[in-house]
Amino acid sequence: MDREETKRILEALLFVSDKPVSIDTLRDVIKEVEATEVRSIIEELNKEYASSGRSFHIREIAGGFQMLTDPVYSRWISALYKKTPDRLTGPSLETLAIIAYKQPITRADIEAIRGVNVDGVLRTLEERGLIRTKGRLDAPGRPILYGTTNEFLQHFGLRSLDELPKLKEFQESDLDFTKEKSKTEVVDTSTGKLYIQQTAPADVDTVPSQNAPTLTPEADANADVAAAEGDIKKENVNGSEETAEES
Repeated sequence: MDREETKRILEALLFVSDKPVSIDTLRDVIKEVEATEVRSIIEELNKEYASSGRSFHIREIAGGFQMLTDPVYSRWISALYKKTPDRLTGPSLETLAIIAYKQPITRADIEAIRGVNVDGVLRTLEERGLIRTKGRLDAPGRPILYGTTNEFLQHFGLRSLDELPKLKEFQESDLDFTKEKSKTEVVDTSTGKLYIQQTAPADVDTVPSQNAPTLTPEADANADVAAAEGDIKKENVNGSEETAEES
């Protein structure tokens, strides 16, 4: 079997599969083909699709490879199948994010973070195959531990959990906006302009630096909020934005 024939067989297998296909599975079907060759052939196919302007490509997700259409065509595909876009609600996304980053995690720990009951949300996420039970915690009552699934990776177009966006690392000082800074008016004798110089409170040790800009607590807070919103507001792999519909 030459390389060109192998390429077309691999393409056909991915075309008919509705789930990601692992390299091991492809090698079981296509005999005498190495893993490195499978990846090389998939790269060639994607280059062919891109150069000819095709509406689909092959993507590595959830531990395998799958042929996917470009999200820009989701509106017409949804109309063909007479179904609404597969969207998650705000509470579902929030709960799912907590599980993804904290797994394995108990229901009580999720509720402690969210501050609301999550029984209904967990049931919905389990029914959709995005989370599953991963044993029980060795503690009184042996509460159930929850974690994400391969369906979760496939839904969000991730190869593994390592591709999750990195959370911003906060220091305690980043969140302390209660201490006010004293303000001193300073006049620049060379220009005559008036400046506001801010200094830290007396109980805080500081190391002065020359020409270092000073941000107000409000500016720090706005910067952190903007960064958080940028990390949290993501689109699904199908390109549609999430909508909140449950409390």
